[in-house]
Amino acid sequence: MNRKLGIYIAMSLDGYIAKQDDDISFLTDVEQEGEDYGYSKFIETIDAVILGRKTYDKILAMGIDWPYGDRKVFVLTRTPKPDSGNIQFCSGNLPELISTLKSQKGKNIYCDGGAETIHQLLQEDLIDELTISIIPVLLGDGIRLFKGGLQEQKLQLINVKSFEKGLVQMHYVR
Repeated sequence: MNRKLGIYIAMSLDGYIAKQDDDISFLTDVEQEGEDYGYSKFIETIDAVILGRKTYDKILAMGIDWPYGDRKVFVLTRTPKPDSGNIQFCSGNLPELISTLKSQKGKNIYCDGGAETIHQLLQEDLIDELTISIIPVLLGDGIRLFKGGLQEQKLQLINVKSFEKGLVQMHYVR
C-alpha cells in the first residue's frame, strides 16, 4: 500500500481557517462532549505529520498537550533548526520531502497546515485526500484555506457527514 498525504482541517463557511490575527476560537462553536468529528479515527491512520512553522508555533503557544503523540513531525521552516526528539525541522525541497516520505513504509502522512503549506502542496499536486469540515459561521475575512493561482484539480467526493451542531464534513480523494 502506498502512503497517502492528506489534510484534515476545518474552515468557516466562507473559506477561512483563522481570522487575520490567527484567532481560531470560532472552532469552539461546534465543540460538544464526546464528539471529535472522526479525528481520533483519522489520526490512527497516520504516522507522520507535516506542519508549517507558523502552525507549529501556534500549537506551542496554545499551551495544550502535544497533539501528535510520538508520531514523526516535519516542521517546514526557512530557518534551519536542530531536530528535537520526533520533530525534524526541514528547510529543503518540499516535493522531495513528500516523495521521500511516500516512498517509505508506514502509515499515511497528515498535513496539519497552515494555509501556506497546504497551498504549496496543492500547487505541487502532492495531496491525495482532503477531509474538510465546514463550521457554520461567516468570518468575512481572515486566512483563506484555498488561495488563488492553483491549477484546476478534479476531486472525487467519498463521503459527506452532517453533525448535530451544524458542522458538515466532506471527504475527497484525487
